[in-house]
Amino acid sequence: MTSAAQASRIRFHVDGWDPTYGSSVENAENGIDDSTAKVTPHIELAPADWKPISPSQVSAPGAVLFVDGVRRVEARIWIEQPPSAEPATRPSNEARHALMALCASYAAGTVCCCPDRGAHLLTTDYRRGLFTTATNAVDVPTTAGTYKAHITPDDQDQNLAVLLSTALQRQLTDLEVLVATHARTALTGHGVPEDSDLLVVDGPLRGRTHLPRALGFIKSHRTAYLPPDLHAMIATLASSERTPVFLMGTSWDRHAWYMRLPCTPGAPWAGVVRLECAADISASEAIELANLSQVVLPRYASIEYKDTRAPQNLVPVAGLERELRRRMGNPVLLSRALRVAAAG
Repeated sequence: MTSAAQASRIRFHVDGWDPTYGSSVENAENGIDDSTAKVTPHIELAPADWKPISPSQVSAPGAVLFVDGVRRVEARIWIEQPPSAEPATRPSNEARHALMALCASYAAGTVCCCPDRGAHLLTTDYRRGLFTTATNAVDVPTTAGTYKAHITPDDQDQNLAVLLSTALQRQLTDLEVLVATHARTALTGHGVPEDSDLLVVDGPLRGRTHLPRALGFIKSHRTAYLPPDLHAMIATLASSERTPVFLMGTSWDRHAWYMRLPCTPGAPWAGVVRLECAADISASEAIELANLSQVVLPRYASIEYKDTRAPQNLVPVAGLERELRRRMGNPVLLSRALRVAAAG
């Protein structure tokens, strides 16, 4: 039998995601990793009764607010340390001790989708920061803006690059919370009834569970949180169906559920996303949000021929990311400004 004939007998599916973004299911070669999270599956249904849940009739929110943030490292720099900070055994003719730091830009914004105005940019903000463990660091002014110093306590047990990247992510998360809060204030005058909006955060809800009526939207999967028999059910979800709501706890607690967005049939987890909401709301409130997500989110799913991360990369979020990157400025010019500032 020729190889072509053999191939014709093999059924396979192509992952629609652009390989440069990894996979929608990380560690796909060996299956996603098991989790040590504490899971309470009987929030909505007893485990023996678990089944895919179809969309139900619910009232649409007055507005849907999509929140996202982007970050970009403009340069890795080295900050010289004063002689008192150098090791006592360092020879006098050796180069002065220096610590690596990151100069980065980060931005966050909100897209509002409401009946009166359709989809439109509601709030944005961007910052530039210097992230370092060097205690002598100060703000770095450049012709393209000032990089505000964020000094992070050193942790010898953690890789420095990871430590600084985490510090950058914390600042981005804080900025996302700020623009989300401002967005709800900016809704005044949109004809949206008070407390009727739904906030969708692109990514986990960690650090933002205090925001009311908020969902975390997770596009890719690295860990299997559910027991094997319940986890297997995820691959059977039809378009817009979801799993029952469950409660899970890792370093933080939240309600969660899985849902499949409309997409071309293919791989078992094609179009599957995980949604999160706060743990400190009632089970009925979490179920209400889960039902709402089934009605609201599928209409914003992206299409494969337009987006290499379809359908998980929601259309308003994709547009917001492009605009935020534009507002952060030209990376070539920013890098040049940093080099000029260093030479001065």
